[in-house]
Amino acid sequence: MTVHHVVFTPEAEDQLAALYRYIAAAASPEIAARYTGAIVTHCEGLRDFPLRGTRRDDIRPGLRITNYKKRAVIAFAVNDDRVSIIGVFYGGQDYETGLQADLDD
Repeated sequence: MTVHHVVFTPEAEDQLAALYRYIAAAASPEIAARYTGAIVTHCEGLRDFPLRGTRRDDIRPGLRITNYKKRAVIAFAVNDDRVSIIGVFYGGQDYETGLQADLDD
């Protein structure tokens, strides 16, 4: 069994940081750290089973989508021995348009 290396794009890291700030302001820094840490742990779990989630080639080639606790959408791609976390979208954000726009740039 191949173990994949999980990497976060700068955009995904920025989205996690923004989510942390949002939750920290609305609740507390401790809750924000727990929640965003749990999302990172969920993403790192893709190293053993990277083909989880749903393929969304209709948005962009090779894209896969999975959810975390029905509130966050995690967009990622699997290439060889790498899982690239492309984005973390929270609370009903329009990930489809955002990911398609990235391809147009």
